[in-house]
Amino acid sequence: MIISTGTASGKSLAYLTPAVASCLDGGTILYLTPTKALAADQLRALRELRITQVRAACFDGDTPFEERTWVRQHANYVLTNPDMLHRGILPRHAQWSSFFRRLRLIVVDECHGYRGVFGSHVAQILRRLRRVCARYGSQPTFLLASATASEPGAFAKRLTGLEMDEVTVDASPKGSTTIALWEPPLTELRGEGGAPVRRTATAEAADLLADLVLADVRTLAFVRSRRGAETVALSARAKLSDVAFSLTPHRTPSTAKTSPTDSSLDRPASASPSEAPEDQGSTGPDTAMQGASAVSPFGWNLADGERADLAELPDKIAAYRAGYLAEDRRLLEKALRAGTIMGLATTNALELGVDVSGLDAVLIAGWPGTRASFWQQAGRAGRDGRNALAVLIARDDPLDTYLVHHPQALFGQPVEAIVLDPDNPYVLGPHLCAAAAEIPLTENDLPTFGSTTADVLDDLVNQNLLRKRQAGWFWTRRERATDLADIRGGGGAPIQVVESSTGRLLGSVDEPSAHSTVHTGAVYLHQGETFLVELLDLDAGVALVSSGNPDYTTFARDITDISILSTERSHPLGPGTLHFGEVEVTRQVVSYLKRRLHSGEMLGDEPLELPPRTLRTRAVWWTLPASAVAPLAEAGIDLGGAAHAAEHASIGLLPLFATCDRWDIGGVSTELHADTGLLTVFVYDGHEGGAGFAERGYARATDWLTATREAIMSCECERGCPSCIQSPKCGNGNEPLDKRGAIRLLNTLLTPEQRMPSPPDMAAGGC
Repeated sequence: MIISTGTASGKSLAYLTPAVASCLDGGTILYLTPTKALAADQLRALRELRITQVRAACFDGDTPFEERTWVRQHANYVLTNPDMLHRGILPRHAQWSSFFRRLRLIVVDECHGYRGVFGSHVAQILRRLRRVCARYGSQPTFLLASATASEPGAFAKRLTGLEMDEVTVDASPKGSTTIALWEPPLTELRGEGGAPVRRTATAEAADLLADLVLADVRTLAFVRSRRGAETVALSARAKLSDVAFSLTPHRTPSTAKTSPTDSSLDRPASASPSEAPEDQGSTGPDTAMQGASAVSPFGWNLADGERADLAELPDKIAAYRAGYLAEDRRLLEKALRAGTIMGLATTNALELGVDVSGLDAVLIAGWPGTRASFWQQAGRAGRDGRNALAVLIARDDPLDTYLVHHPQALFGQPVEAIVLDPDNPYVLGPHLCAAAAEIPLTENDLPTFGSTTADVLDDLVNQNLLRKRQAGWFWTRRERATDLADIRGGGGAPIQVVESSTGRLLGSVDEPSAHSTVHTGAVYLHQGETFLVELLDLDAGVALVSSGNPDYTTFARDITDISILSTERSHPLGPGTLHFGEVEVTRQVVSYLKRRLHSGEMLGDEPLELPPRTLRTRAVWWTLPASAVAPLAEAGIDLGGAAHAAEHASIGLLPLFATCDRWDIGGVSTELHADTGLLTVFVYDGHEGGAGFAERGYARATDWLTATREAIMSCECERGCPSCIQSPKCGNGNEPLDKRGAIRLLNTLLTPEQRMPSPPDMAAGGC
C-alpha cells in the first residue's frame, strides 16, 4: 500500500499504528528512509511512546560498531536507509536471520525521493530484499508513504515490483501558506559576453533570514549545496552581529532616521539590505539611540532589557547539513524545535518529514528541482496548523526565471511523475551480482528483477562476473559484489579522494563524475571543509587534495560529440520531426571556470588535459529541414547560435517536466549533424543506459519547448544571460549564442507547417 497525502496529514501515525501492533505481537519492522535525519527523528518519536516492547534502533553510518551487534540480535524496529541495506544488511543476511523470519512490515517513507538513477538502484535493492525475506519464509507487507507522489500506485509498483493499493484522500486541517516568488536584482557586474549578473540567491536568502529572525519569525532556509548553507548562515549571523553592535549603548548616536513601519519584510528585492557586489555591506542605516530605548534599522523599538540580549542575536542562526556529527545534528534539531535557534540554513537534509513543527517561514534559495521538492520544503512551515510564509528566491537560471514570471507553471499543477528505470542494464547488472553473492540466483528469481534479467545475466557471465551452473548463477570473486553499484553515483570504479599531506581518505567520487568534480584545480567540499584538488590520477584511481579556503568555486567545461545508434520513436513536430532513441556521447573535459562565490563574477577559464569518455545513453532530439530554416538565415539569424541558445534553455527547462536536475542531462546542437543531415538539437540523459529523463521530454515535447521559448522571451536581458540562454557548463564558452534567433527558431518549430526536408550547413555546440 502507498499513502500519498499532504505534509503533516498523519502518515506517520498511519504506519506507526500497525508497526507497533506487529511488535507487540512478536513481529519485526524495517523502516527505510532516504536520510539519516528522518530516521533519527522517527526514533525519537518511537521512544517518546514509552512502549517497552518496542525495541527501536537506528542502523546506519552513525550507529557505533559496538551497538550494531545488539541491534541485529535484539531490536524489533530497525530504522535504516537504502545505503546501509545495500552494503551492510543484505550481504550479511545470515546474521539477521531471526529478524527476517519475523519481519511483518517494511515501511518505505518519503518514497518520492527515490527517483532517477538513485531510484532505479533502490528499486533493485528492494527486489533483493524481497528475495532475502522469501529465503527466511517471511512475506512482509510493503507500506510506502509520500506527501508528493504523482500517480502513486503506478510509481510504487515500479519501485517495489508489487501490486499496490493507494490512499490519496487527505482531510487533515491546514493553515494557509503565503508564497512569494522573489527575483534578485541585476547588479553592475558582467559575466560572459558582457551579460548582466543577478545578485545571488544565497545573498538574498541571508538577508531575508536575518530579517525574519529579527522579527522573531522561526525560519528554515533551504540551500542547494553544503557550501551554500554554510555561506547563508555565516552571512546572516554577520548581519545580526552588525545590528547588535549598532544598537549597543557605546554606539555613537547617528542622525539617520528610520520609520517604525520600515520593516525589511516589506522591502522589494531591488532594495535588498546589502547592495555591495561581495555582499559586504551594512544591514541597514545606523540607529539613533534615544534614552532608554532604540529604534532598530528594521523599525522595531528595543527597550533596555531587550538590548541585553542583542549579543546573543547571531547565536540564533546556525547551519545544518550532512557531514556534521550525528550528535551535533540532533542538538540542532532539538534547538530548532525548542526555539533556541530561530533560523537554520540547511540543505535538503531537512526537506523530508523531520518533525520541526512550529516553523513560521521557509526560504527556498533556488528552485529545488521539482514541484514535489518545492511543496515538501514549503510544507515544513505551518505544520502545527498555523499560517505560514514560503519564499522561492530565484537563482540566475532559466528555470528559476521562468517560474517567477510564469507562476501558473507552479500553482495548480500536479507534481511530476517520478521517473526511474529499474531495467537499465547498467543498474540491473551490479545488483544481480550482489543478489547472486547473497543467495545464488535461479530461474525462479528472474521475474523478480524484470523482463531484461536473462539478457543481462548472459552479459555478466561473458564478463566473468558470474558463473552459470546447473543450479543457477553464482558470484565467484573475492571482491564484494556490492562495490559494483554506487547507488548515489553513476556507476564505474570510484575515484578515492585523499588528503595529500596526511594520507587521510576523505571519500570517493564515482568515475563518471570525477572528470568534472575532482579534476586538477577543482574546489572540493567534504564535511564542511574546503579542499583544492592538486592532482587527478585516473590510472591510480586517486584524487590528491589539500586544505584551502578559496573565494571562488569551479565549474568544469567539456566538448561533446554525439552519434545516433538507434531511433526508437519519432513523430512530426511543426515543420520538423521529434525523435527518441539510443545515442553514444563522447565527452572530454577541456577546462574549468572559476566564479567568485558571492557574486558569480567569472575569474578565469583554466585549461585541462583529460581523456575523452564515452557514454551510451538515451536522448530526445528534434530536426528542422532547410525549407524551415532558410527564411531565418535570410533574415540574418545565426543558425548555429540560435540552435545553441535553444539547447541551453531547453536543458534548463526540462527539470520542470521530468524529475531531474539540469546536471543530470546534457545537450548538443548543430546546424548540420552527420547522422541527420539537418539542423539538430539533442538533449540526453547524463547516466549510462539512460535514466528516463529524455523519454519524459519526448512525451511532453510541446509543453516543454513552449515553456523554453517563453523563458527566453520573458528574460529582461538584451542578448542573453545566465537567466535564459547561458549555461554554466557550456563547453564552447557560451559562444555562439543568439537569443533573438532562438526565439525565432522555436517559433518555427512550434508552428505547424508542410514539411519539405533538405539539408543546411555548418557549426556545432555541446553542453
